[in-house]
Amino acid sequence: MDVLVTGGAGFIGSHLCEFLVSRGDRVLVLDDLSTGRFENIEHIKGIECVIDSTLNQEVVRDLVKEVDLVFHLAATVGVRLVIEHPINTIVNNIRGTEIVLEESCRYRRPLLITSTSEVYGKSAKEVFEEEDDQIIGPPHKHRWCYAASKAIDEFLALAYWKEKRHPVYIVRLFNIVGPRQTGRYGMVLPTFVTQALKDEPLTVFGDGTQTRSFAYVGDIVPALVKIIESSHLAGQVFNLGNDKPVRIIDLAKKVIERTHSKSEIRLIPYQEAYPNGYEDMLRRVPCLKKIRDAIGYLPKTTLEEMIDIVADDLKRRLEISS
Repeated sequence: MDVLVTGGAGFIGSHLCEFLVSRGDRVLVLDDLSTGRFENIEHIKGIECVIDSTLNQEVVRDLVKEVDLVFHLAATVGVRLVIEHPINTIVNNIRGTEIVLEESCRYRRPLLITSTSEVYGKSAKEVFEEEDDQIIGPPHKHRWCYAASKAIDEFLALAYWKEKRHPVYIVRLFNIVGPRQTGRYGMVLPTFVTQALKDEPLTVFGDGTQTRSFAYVGDIVPALVKIIESSHLAGQVFNLGNDKPVRIIDLAKKVIERTHSKSEIRLIPYQEAYPNGYEDMLRRVPCLKKIRDAIGYLPKTTLEEMIDIVADDLKRRLEISS
């Protein structure tokens, strides 16, 4: 099968490409390398990479007509990047997705779009279900432009399903972690692990009582493929992640423990950590009933295993000895 992966040089995209190639698929990648890295995919034999943007409609059209399936992962990601560059965030996420929808619909190629847990916004619910209302913060707080842009992506994709019966699949990802992820744009686990490996203070923003749930990329990727290959699931939205929450302060403690670090934990007020426009979510835990019923998905990798895998990867990349 021939497959296009936009954002294929990114963290999750590169693992998806690896999985697809391993089962014999021909994989085309479209990535502008703004947050992705060519090093993430250069080891994958037979992959074809076009360095360009999803905003280039002619390039997207040429690639889409060559393939059987499209995975759309290209987006502006990372809290810090979103806050510092809200225009790029909105344009890349909305216009880029619009172009991919237009061209995949033109050639009737099934399309899976990765959305985000951020679309749930500031809801006080303990566990988020796909049909829940979304509570997004005000426009002057730029942190929410990412959530709003991804919500528009979902609206647009579902409109294509309703009006044109274009087979689209939407997956809301919850804090995916694993090898090749960096802390450059605010990703918490690789940031903590890097700090711990260097025996530097682990910087926890706020009081650390906010909770997150982390899922391993190796558990997530096969689920993405299974969803797009299940035609009866078209036009639906699915949570995908891990439903076991952890407080960020406890995550920091566990990272120190697993890496045998001499680091301490340093609490930093949000106003010192981020420029104006930041607002945090207290909880972000998915209900996985719908995805479990649909494809039998269950996360297998424990948090401790994830920390160890990320630490091993970062030791190699940072050339830190055990």
